[in-house]
Amino acid sequence: MAENEPQQRQIQLRIDESKMTTTYSNTIRTSTTQDEVVMDYGMNMPVQGQDGQPAMLFAVGSRVIMNWQAAKRLAISLGQVIRQYEERHGEIELQNQPRPAGPQGGPANG
Repeated sequence: MAENEPQQRQIQLRIDESKMTTTYSNTIRTSTTQDEVVMDYGMNMPVQGQDGQPAMLFAVGSRVIMNWQAAKRLAISLGQVIRQYEERHGEIELQNQPRPAGPQGGPANG
């Protein structure tokens, strides 16, 4: 090893799943601040609107707040996992479903 190369130190990672809960989400709504990314995970569910027309209800089940560095690590990790999946199973097709009108940063199918 050259003198100027830093030595690599291995750190053992322990994962504590004792307080973990599992939920299903078919949509996410994101909003941001200067310091954080806020992600609301939940379910898009079709309902009947007051006028009898079809509508969508976004039922928020969980909120995750991350700093920008953690959000970037998540984006990189998701990109890698999706690329691996598509290499094995083919491209994941996104359905273009109509979304209810709402404020910017509203629910996004995914």
